[in-house]
Amino acid sequence: MVEKTVVVRDCMSRKVVSFDVSDDVGDIVAVLLEHKITGAPVLNADKQVIGFISEQDCIKEMLNTAFYCDLTATAADIMKTNVVTVDPYMPISELAEQLNTNKPKVYPVVEEGKLVGIISRSDVLQALYDASVRCHHLTDKKIAI
Repeated sequence: MVEKTVVVRDCMSRKVVSFDVSDDVGDIVAVLLEHKITGAPVLNADKQVIGFISEQDCIKEMLNTAFYCDLTATAADIMKTNVVTVDPYMPISELAEQLNTNKPKVYPVVEEGKLVGIISRSDVLQALYDASVRCHHLTDKKIAI
């Protein structure tokens, strides 16, 4: 029996919250909090990832707002533009290895230049856990035979 390699596409979320460069930081924060997510990509009109905004990126701006009651920043002002993306056909094991050295908690999944999903550390951990459970289950069955 040949075991299928689990790839990013198998574990990613296809429902992705995303932002536009003109979105107001206050609105961005509201969306992050509402969806209980730590960050989301910023897309251009062609659905290409041009940036990423995390909770951390919003904190400084919200701190300014709390003290000066002046929130004028947009996604373009605070987004990171050096976004680490992954291919939907990358093996989960390879992405897990990358997580040991890369900082992002969330990775946009890009195919042919367009956003097709998003995968988080939690998604990767779940996939590894599921594989571990399957492995142990098969091992137990082999011993029982």
